[in-house]
Amino acid sequence: VPTSPPSSLPPQAHPQYNSQYAVKDDYAGLNFGAQEARDGYDTQGSYSVLLPDGRLQTVTYYVNGDSGYVAEVTYEGEAQYPAQGYGHQPSYGHAPAPSYSPRPSYGHN
Repeated sequence: VPTSPPSSLPPQAHPQYNSQYAVKDDYAGLNFGAQEARDGYDTQGSYSVLLPDGRLQTVTYYVNGDSGYVAEVTYEGEAQYPAQGYGHQPSYGHAPAPSYSPRPSYGHN
């Protein structure tokens, strides 16, 4: 009677982890991060980012079994907008796109 080889698959593991990261660089204007922890079917975490208007947006969330993704969004600080004078174009942090108009070149021999 043939026998089947022993299973090389590990028993189903209970998923569990905890991770986080953060970046804060005042000189470059960066402030963002995230953290998440999972224990089986329960997951909780948050992530945050510094918005262009100067506020810090934070999303805190959880998933408990079949509850689905439940999130709460909060803001820290007050939105700041630079004063704009007459004829001043707002700056959005990047240079205008270069303009290029190629002209066809026809070689005459």
